[in-house]
Amino acid sequence: MLDQIKGLHHVTSMAANAPVNNHFFTKTLGLRRVKKTVNFDSPDVYHLYYGDEVGTPGTVMTYFPFPNIGRGRPGTGEVGTTVFSVPKGALGYWSERLSSQGVDGLQAEETFGQKRLNFAGPDGDGFALVEVDGDDRAPWTDNGVDADHAIRGFHSVAMRLRDEGATAELLKYMGYQELDRKDGVVRLIVPGGNEASTVDLETMPNINRSLQGAGSVHHVAFAVENRAKQLEVRKALMDTGYHVTPVIDRDYFWAIYFRTPGGVLFEIATNEPGFTRDEDVATLGADLKLPQQHKHLRPILAQHLEKLED
Repeated sequence: MLDQIKGLHHVTSMAANAPVNNHFFTKTLGLRRVKKTVNFDSPDVYHLYYGDEVGTPGTVMTYFPFPNIGRGRPGTGEVGTTVFSVPKGALGYWSERLSSQGVDGLQAEETFGQKRLNFAGPDGDGFALVEVDGDDRAPWTDNGVDADHAIRGFHSVAMRLRDEGATAELLKYMGYQELDRKDGVVRLIVPGGNEASTVDLETMPNINRSLQGAGSVHHVAFAVENRAKQLEVRKALMDTGYHVTPVIDRDYFWAIYFRTPGGVLFEIATNEPGFTRDEDVATLGADLKLPQQHKHLRPILAQHLEKLED
């Protein structure tokens, strides 16, 4: 069993409209845009990162906004819900805030003894806020949500699977332990991990496979401290039979990818070097940052990419 993985690093999804996506995460949810860059494989498309003040691993939601992409079809083989942590007693505030801003899909419930508010993103994305007592991560409060209510970062992701068995075994190999199970959902957690250390597996044997599009999670990334730990994980996964990509430099972290038995794309990402490697903390996310191989495209991209509000 591995011990290098400490919980979630980031979650990356797809959207249909960059300005709408940017407004939702910064003005509606109150997160900070910590990086404005482009898709490495499709530089005419933004890659936007939202999180806490510095984009701490375990807080960062990222998006590829492909203009006018069709909406995804929910189903199995994907992350169905991305769940954020908020302080105890904050859900009343969020219910009023989201309702007043026309957010769809609001539904209050309780899962595994925690109060929760489900809601949909602009592209039908599955989200939830869950009240967590004692999450002492410092929130970003400069976008209109005060510290008593602001999002702390991720709480968990929930994966929809036709059969959870093989994926559960993989996660246990990755260092997760089963915490509880209820109503067809298995909850796993990394002991001693970061605050985003929970994964739920939802078994849905009669649901069709998902089709990716706007509102779909592209991949979920798990955090390791550094490149040495990442290489240890890569070797162990390959020795177990998984086809793992070579290490890829993503400028703000190094990444490896592999497909899980349930169909979800996993990434293992390093906590280093972080989002401040090319911007000061005070100005994170303000300027368009381009990877080295695309810097020559700056004049074209400056004209092509849609303007985003600060």
